[in-house]
Amino acid sequence: MTLVLPPRLTASARRLRDAAHRRGLRTVQLGSFEVPAGLRADHLHAGPGFADVVAPLLGIAPLEAEPGWLTGLPRELTRREITLVAIGEAYELRRPAFIKSPNDKTIPAMIYTDGSRLPGPDAVDRRTPVLVSDIVDFTAEYRLHVLDAVVYAGSQYAVHGRLHLGPPSTEALAFGADLIAGFGHTLPSAIVVDVGLVEGCWAVIEANAAWASGAYVADPDLVLDVVLRAASPTASVTARDRQFVRRPQPTAAL
Repeated sequence: MTLVLPPRLTASARRLRDAAHRRGLRTVQLGSFEVPAGLRADHLHAGPGFADVVAPLLGIAPLEAEPGWLTGLPRELTRREITLVAIGEAYELRRPAFIKSPNDKTIPAMIYTDGSRLPGPDAVDRRTPVLVSDIVDFTAEYRLHVLDAVVYAGSQYAVHGRLHLGPPSTEALAFGADLIAGFGHTLPSAIVVDVGLVEGCWAVIEANAAWASGAYVADPDLVLDVVLRAASPTASVTARDRQFVRRPQPTAAL
């Protein structure tokens, strides 16, 4: 098996590469978004932009959550109101909100004082979906790698919005397990879910594609298991996971 990597590797990606080597897997780090003639590969670990170009050429199917997944969760699991709208509609917002792209970084994830602060229609297709959320303060944040409805690996990554690495708490793992027990059927078989504390209550932050997510201090050997499933040969994708194969959204202005 071969794992394809992008031109630039984060520290997390290097640990994943090393874990792949320990397992006897071949890795190929491309120098650009161009795929060399004759390259055969089975898996991928990279950002969405790289995946959108490279994965189709190699017959790799990256899995991700549905864009509106967060909006389908009950309020007691998110602790905030979240809606999925086209950015053209979000331009009309006249209140502060936390706004982000559902599954990539087309729209920078941040607090916007109002919709006029978003990237304009000259830069982004008005149909581009965005998640609009109430502003909350996550006092602690954790990343959980999930495989086949099991919380497989985890790491703390932030405190009050600032990088703070450490092992996942027992409570974070328990909340993640309960979440997956109730809503795992709405996610692909391999995914990352971020959770955190809001005013002392556990809440879901977001779901991220495992093939595009950093592992922080989670066990890279366990994370590798999740990544290999999350971006695997198209022919190997199960009927259950086909609905979660990434379909890039339009981002260029018309």
